[in-house]
Amino acid sequence: MRQTPAHVLIRQRRRTIHLTGRRRNWRLFAPILAGATARDRALACLGAFAGVGLVALASTLAHGGAIQIPWLVAPIGASAVLLFAVPASPMAQPWPTVGGNVLSAAVGLLVMHVVKDRTLAAGIAVGLAIGLMSVSRCLHPPGGAAALTVVLGGHTVTSAGDLFPLAPLGMNAVALVIAGWAFHKLSGHSYPHTAPSAAVGVPSTTDLPASRRVGFRAEDIDAVLTQTSEAFDISRDDLDLLLHKIETQALVREHGDLTCAEIMSRDVISVHREDPPSIARRLLIDAGVRLLPVLDSHGRVVGAVGLRELEGDGRTVGDLMTDPLTTMGARPAIELTGPLTDGRRHAAIVVDADRRLVGLVSQSDLLAAVTRSLSLS
Repeated sequence: MRQTPAHVLIRQRRRTIHLTGRRRNWRLFAPILAGATARDRALACLGAFAGVGLVALASTLAHGGAIQIPWLVAPIGASAVLLFAVPASPMAQPWPTVGGNVLSAAVGLLVMHVVKDRTLAAGIAVGLAIGLMSVSRCLHPPGGAAALTVVLGGHTVTSAGDLFPLAPLGMNAVALVIAGWAFHKLSGHSYPHTAPSAAVGVPSTTDLPASRRVGFRAEDIDAVLTQTSEAFDISRDDLDLLLHKIETQALVREHGDLTCAEIMSRDVISVHREDPPSIARRLLIDAGVRLLPVLDSHGRVVGAVGLRELEGDGRTVGDLMTDPLTTMGARPAIELTGPLTDGRRHAAIVVDADRRLVGLVSQSDLLAAVTRSLSLS
């Protein structure tokens, strides 16, 4: 067997080490925030540029526009990092952004008047600011900088006097929140951020929906967080949502070969948006189904209606229909496990790329398919 010359092996080894080193160096530039993408970081840069610029301009104009230095406080720059880079963070929401800055600055102002030694006052002000923000549910890291800014003084602080927490700081914070709200509305991020509400059980009962009766529960999350003894920059509702989505993703990975097109009903009864409710009610009862897709004049799915919706007042089905749960035929059927067991929806409407009706996956269809899949695995 022919052996590779030693100098070739050495060269190959050096190249491997070089490439490995480059990969390690590249990891240094990888985002440390879970879920962050290059697009998110680019939007954060653009948002901070626009937001802080507009806040500086608005604050200076409100102050008369006669000063060369913008009537802007440095902690607002730190607030902008949170608001534009991690808008889902509990510490980046409107109340923490405004309340955290204003209350912390007020604490710094009080400490500055009481404690004359600025070295001692700096530590006391930041410590008390953290305590007050925690009690007021507006913990905001730049708040510590706001308290410190007041104690250390400076042109902006001295020129504003005892009104500094409100103007310019409070004014800056409110303007930044407004700019952030407008920017994220355009960019597609949720701000102020609220986690999608957890599914509730059947109305008038205290039962959890079927999808939440197995697996982990809210008390399990609380127990683990208590045992961990660490604080994480994510709300409990967001954590609950992520964990359930991870469970669903694991099911898709294990049973993703079963598609909606394979298990859906193809002979689907539907109604048109202009039909009277009496027609939809008769179809539901005669066919023994719980949901009817609602179509527009072009055959596209625009809603869904069941007996519950038909109890309302309306001249047409379109007046009573609700937003439909839709999917596409190529999607894994297992993805419907959560939506179809949340106690609110009984079927998913399968549509094509033009939202035309293709089929329907009911709870019975899904149960039969999943049971069959599990028995064969």
